[in-house]
Amino acid sequence: MGPALCYGPVPTDEGGMSEPDDDSLLAIYAAGDMAAAVPLARRHLPRVLAVAQRMLGDASEAEDVAQEALMRLWRIAPDWEPGRAKVSTWLYRVTANLCTDRLRGRRPTEPLDAANDPAAPEPGVRERMQDDQRRAALENALARLPERQRLAVILRHIEELPNPEIAIAMGISVEAVESLTARGKLALGRILAGRKEALGYVDE
Repeated sequence: MGPALCYGPVPTDEGGMSEPDDDSLLAIYAAGDMAAAVPLARRHLPRVLAVAQRMLGDASEAEDVAQEALMRLWRIAPDWEPGRAKVSTWLYRVTANLCTDRLRGRRPTEPLDAANDPAAPEPGVRERMQDDQRRAALENALARLPERQRLAVILRHIEELPNPEIAIAMGISVEAVESLTARGKLALGRILAGRKEALGYVDE
C-alpha cells in the first residue's frame, strides 16, 4: 500500500531553498522514506484530479482515478529511471488510460442542462452565476467530444501543456496532438455556438 493522498499547497522552505525535484523525491521514497511521497502528492495531485474530473465528469470517480494513478507511481518508484520521463507526464498518461477504461465501460449519457437563473439576482451574484454557467457549459461541451479529442483539448488548452508533452502522455505524435486539438476546438465552437448570447459572450 502507498501513502495516503495529501491535499493542500506544497510547503515552501523558509530558508529559500527549493524542495528536491520529482526524480530525487521518488528515489528517496524508493529508499524507504515514505515522507517523500507527501510533496510529490501535493505537487501533482491537484492537476491529475482536475484532468480526471474533466474527463469523467464525476468527482468520486475522479478521486478514485487520481488515487490509483499515485498508487501506481509509488509502486514503480524503485524502477524509476531519472531523466527518462517527467513524473507529471507519466501521471497524465496513467490518468488518461484509467479514465479511458472507465469511459468505455459506461453507457452514453446526455449532458446536464445549465441551471436556470433566479429572478433579479443581486449585483455581483449575476456575474458569479454567469461564470458558473460558462464553466458548466464548457464541461458539458467537453463531455460530448470523442475521448481522445477531449483529452487533447484538456491537456493543451486547460492544463496548458506543450504539444510534445501531450504527445508523450497520450502515446501519439505531435502532429496527431495538433490534429486532435484543432478538431476538438472546432467541435466545441459548434456545440457552444447557439449559447453565446445566453452565456454572456459578445462578438468583438
